[in-house]
This record gives sequence, C-alpha cells and structure tokens, in this order.
Amino acid sequence: MIEVKKGTKSFYVGDLEENPLAEMTFVSSDDNTIIIDHTYVSNELSGQGVGKLLLKELLDWAKKENKKVIPICPYAKAQMEKIK
Repeated sequence: MIEVKKGTKSFYVGDLEENPLAEMTFVSSDDNTIIIDHTYVSNELSGQGVGKLLLKELLDWAKKENKKVIPICPYAKAQMEKIK
C-alpha cells in the first residue's frame, strides 16, 4: 500500500519531502487559496495511480481546511476537470 504524507509544501510518497518518490507541490496564494504547481511521479511508481492518489489527498485536505484549489500543473488541472 502506498502511503501519502503531507509535508510543508507538498503531499508526497517516500521517506523525505526533500527527496520524494512522488509528489504534488502547492503554494498558498492567500489564506483561502492554494495553487497546485507541480506533480512528479518516479519511474518506480509510474502507472500505479499515484498522481490521482496525491491529488485526492490534497483535495480532501483542502476541503477540510476550506481552501479553494487552483491547479496550474497540467496533470492536476486535467484530473480536476475530469472529476467536476
């Protein structure tokens, strides 16, 4: 099972946020809005749905925190358009 962890600026898979096997990074644009700016999945985890898992965790967290999410990362943007 793949464990997604929340770091200070990303949701990630691996031991360290600084050296993840996969990650979805975000920045705060204001108190109520976060911007997803990058998604990365290593070759080792490629094809296992890890990007979707990272996005789900990030969106669940954002919903709990009442934050609006703006995806500028092409992957996150495409996935969010599919689930609207």
